[in-house]
Amino acid sequence: MHWSNLFVISAGVAYLSAQTPGGQTPAAPPVHTVVTPGTPSVTPPAAPVPPDKVILTVGSEKITAQEFEEIVDALPEQVRAQVRGPQKRQFAEQLVRVKVLYQEAMKRKLDQNPRLQTQIELQRENTLAGFLMQEMTANAQVDDATARQYYEQHKADYESVHVHHILIRVKGSSLPVQPGKKELSDEEALAKAQEIRKKLLAGEDFATLAKAESDDVRSGANGGDLGTLKHNQTVPPFDQAIFSLPPGQLSEPVKTQFGYHLIKVDEHETKTFDEVKADVEKKVRPELARSAVANLEKQTTVVIDDSFFGPAATPASAAPAHPAPPSAAPAAK
Repeated sequence: MHWSNLFVISAGVAYLSAQTPGGQTPAAPPVHTVVTPGTPSVTPPAAPVPPDKVILTVGSEKITAQEFEEIVDALPEQVRAQVRGPQKRQFAEQLVRVKVLYQEAMKRKLDQNPRLQTQIELQRENTLAGFLMQEMTANAQVDDATARQYYEQHKADYESVHVHHILIRVKGSSLPVQPGKKELSDEEALAKAQEIRKKLLAGEDFATLAKAESDDVRSGANGGDLGTLKHNQTVPPFDQAIFSLPPGQLSEPVKTQFGYHLIKVDEHETKTFDEVKADVEKKVRPELARSAVANLEKQTTVVIDDSFFGPAATPASAAPAHPAPPSAAPAAK
């Protein structure tokens, strides 16, 4: 893992933020690190470290084990485990670079630069605002009525189906023509799908026909099994078909841009409110926090000069998503 030398000073605590994967650490002045003789340079001691033990010295600044833990606690949650584990040494070395640069910046009195003071103050305000938002979200009280209302409005999010299908490719499909098969026109593909449907209704095995006939090679090898799908994981015509088809019933041929599908839903499940209550509350809390922020804004005198900033933008309607197609491309299994 690489660490950038981007750091934030907030409430007297300096902390590093994780760099995106594949990034490079910016160059920094050489650092002279002193390793205490006899101290392992890679493997941390197994015994608990006293919180007041000095574990890092940078110039005249000394950092104890407890202070180091406080620095790590200020990092984004997703990187703490790495910093406390395999990347501890690398993080310490990068922290040294930050401290060296910070000490040199103070010697040069860069903190007195008006432009930098503005940056520091804006960063301070942004950090405090972020922490308050986190606190408001974590402490938002979700009553049962609000949670149930959200569940009813988003019940589709907790709905899933286990699906099998047989795909008959049609000319113009983005799927390649399988070796030994001819490219079928729309009429020929539909006729073949209807022929296979008759065989299925007559009792022939779905999995056997899927392996032999489906142009979705990946699911066909598994007897047409697409696994469990949720809403909007496939293209709209397929999505609509699988969530409207009763379990155990064979569909009519369903046309998508890939060809004609014969679909069988094995199981259609909608989780109950009690099963997903914790997840619902987790999703509602940010909404309640945003509502609280909106109320704070209403209670605060705010004047935005339209002649300077321009008129307020009209909220644009969200464009519909274009989900992935079923299997040969599915976002599913």
